[in-house]
Amino acid sequence: MKGWEELCRHALANTRRCLETLRADPRSRTDHERQHRLRGDLATHCHNRQDLEQWEFEVTSGGRVRYVIDDAAHTVWIIYASPRHPKDTDV
Repeated sequence: MKGWEELCRHALANTRRCLETLRADPRSRTDHERQHRLRGDLATHCHNRQDLEQWEFEVTSGGRVRYVIDDAAHTVWIIYASPRHPKDTDV
């Protein structure tokens, strides 16, 4: 994934921490400032014809990883990864 590779080039240690967190506990609430479920229209994302919970991990001040949690498949799907903040959450 191009965005993931770019994020690694900008913040390798933080991206690694993100990956480890997503593997261990994708719904972690220990650092709600850095990792949280999105709200409103962004709270779910249709992936493989399923509406799944959509979460976001703040890797850097601008860098984000968005992912959905597929409990049935025991899988976390990365939807967006970039060192730039997605514009759809700007107010």
